[in-house]
Amino acid sequence: MVFLVIILLLIVVAIAAYAGYAIGVRGRAAYVATEEPNAPVPALAAPVSPVPAVATSVSADESAEIERVSVEKARIIRSRDAEAALLRRSLADRDASPEGDVALRRECERLTAELADARQESARYRELVVDIENNAPPPILSGVGEPDDLKLIVGIGPVLERMLHNLGVTTFRQIARWSERDSADFDAKLPEFPGRIVRDQWVTQARELHQAKFGELPSDRPPRP
Repeated sequence: MVFLVIILLLIVVAIAAYAGYAIGVRGRAAYVATEEPNAPVPALAAPVSPVPAVATSVSADESAEIERVSVEKARIIRSRDAEAALLRRSLADRDASPEGDVALRRECERLTAELADARQESARYRELVVDIENNAPPPILSGVGEPDDLKLIVGIGPVLERMLHNLGVTTFRQIARWSERDSADFDAKLPEFPGRIVRDQWVTQARELHQAKFGELPSDRPPRP
């Protein structure tokens, strides 16, 4: 019985404490609601005055550098304008004179044709060399004495020397004795090298080479009938 009474007392005390707490909270809220509208408004902070900018002094070197950059910039602009004007004039001249393009085109066509002819001529000489080196009969050494090195004559190379051997010409003496008629006959027998005998003066060279080798000029043979 006593235990129940104690429990009831504790419950009553707890309820009373809770009720007092609730009443206190409500009273404080009402006080704040009535007092805050009358609270003094805090004064606004005074506006901050702008800090005056500190003037920076430009040194003499910096001024000179700025001036130099300005001058260089102006020079570049003038140069660009001059180049643009020159390019415009060049384009205008090219458009105004189509004859120049036609002449250039014709010159290119002429050079192309000459190059094609030169290639054909080179191919023909290569075929001739291959034919002489591979299919020609052995040289006929019918000249007087031992054969000379005909390549010492300016204008005669290995191919021409082989062709002359096939025609029976092996010595300086034989060429040195050629008359104008002989030169014309052998020129006709060498159609791949027209005019070379006279142009390179084979007869004169052969005389000099024979004299240098044997110490005497070759004797002239009687003219052909």
